[in-house]
Formats: sequence, C-alpha cells, structure tokens
Amino acid sequence: MSADNLQPSSKQQPSKQQQVKPLRISFLVSGNGSNLQVLIDAMQAGAMPIEIVGVISNRDDAYAIKRAQQANIPVAILSHTESGKRMGIKTFETHASAQLAAWQPDLIVLAGFMRVLSAGFTDNSPAPIINLHPALLPAYKGLDTHQRALQTGERYHGCSIHVVTAELDAGQVLTQALLHVNPKDSSDSLQARVQALEHQLLPWTILLLAKGVLPLNANDTPSEKISHLPVLPLRLWLDN
Repeated sequence: MSADNLQPSSKQQPSKQQQVKPLRISFLVSGNGSNLQVLIDAMQAGAMPIEIVGVISNRDDAYAIKRAQQANIPVAILSHTESGKRMGIKTFETHASAQLAAWQPDLIVLAGFMRVLSAGFTDNSPAPIINLHPALLPAYKGLDTHQRALQTGERYHGCSIHVVTAELDAGQVLTQALLHVNPKDSSDSLQARVQALEHQLLPWTILLLAKGVLPLNANDTPSEKISHLPVLPLRLWLDN
C-alpha cells in the first residue's frame, strides 16, 4: 500500500458541499524541515485536506523557518530570551502553549523537533501531538538510531509515527514504514533511505487522521465501516 493509493483522484473528489473541513496542523521543528516541505507541497497542490496554521522553531537558524515563510505560514521562533540566553524548556513551553492556543490546531506534529517536552505540556496540549521518529519503535528510542541499528545488525529499519506522551518515544505507535537494511549501508546512507520513507509515511498518516481512519483522540474509535483494519501500528512496507 502506498500513500498515493489513499489520495482521491480528480474524478473521485467530492463536491464543495461534501468536502471535509481541512485538518488544521501546527509543526514544531528544529532543523531542515524536509518533512514540513512535503506537507506544504501537498497543501498547496490541494492533494490533502489540511491547512498548516503555524510553525514553531526552537532554533533561530532552522531552515524550516524559511520553508514556512516562503509558503506564507506564520512562524514563531522560540530559541532565545530577550537577554540573549538560550530559552529553557519551561519558558519555551509557556510561549509555545500560548502560541498554539492562538492558532487552534487540530493536530500538532513534531518533525525533527529536538527537545523533550514535559508532562505538563503534553497533558495540557490544545490538540493531540504526534512525533515522527527515525526507527521502528519500540526499538531504538532516542538519538543515533541509524548507527545503533547498524551496530546491532538489524535486517529491517525504518520510521514510526507515534502519539507524544511525557515518556520519551513511548506513546502509541500509529504507523510505521519499513525497509531492508543494505549490507553496504553506512549511517549516512541509511539515514537518507529512511528519510525517503518519512516523506511518504507522514502524509500517509496525516491523511488517515484527516479522513478519520485513525482516531485523533485516544478515546475515539474508528467507525464500524473501517473496523476491519489491522491493529496499530499500520505498516507501509517499502524497499528502496
């Protein structure tokens, strides 16, 4: 199954009266923002029922900021205090919470966001939070996932999208994309191959959320017409 299979063709698109209200999404980022760009492109092309309402970066040099600005998406840079000191996590969370409350997203996406959020932030979030993690959870939580997978001699590797909780990389895994590890892979080459999976898995997962195939809230359950789906995580098998 691929993400393309889930995108309606022009012949299948519903009338304006039937169209689903776009899913309002905010991103938290720290770096390049390549996954953000994939969603920006999909939004601008009208390929997905989403609206990116804002991007928060904890680094003022993150290229993701430029990507958002070029798409006229509101950006909040929460990297340093007015005195020039790096912003502590409590201060960051206070400002981020206020900004997210103003944007009123339906979903918050962590994509390459490199700070650990507190229980106070996740428990009081104005919307569900999901994270894109470069490993097949529950294996390889934390950092350096590609190098660790190679050192262990894994046959399979990939990426996961999971619900964010106060415990690091421990929330419900929603979807995963998998590939075969190449014997000649280095950490860099494996990272590049997994990133290609990320660019397919994130829009695929958000499309499932937007269409109600995956519940946005933990207490929600899929409708009867999709109850035949396998238990989570849903897996996208790719071999690139």
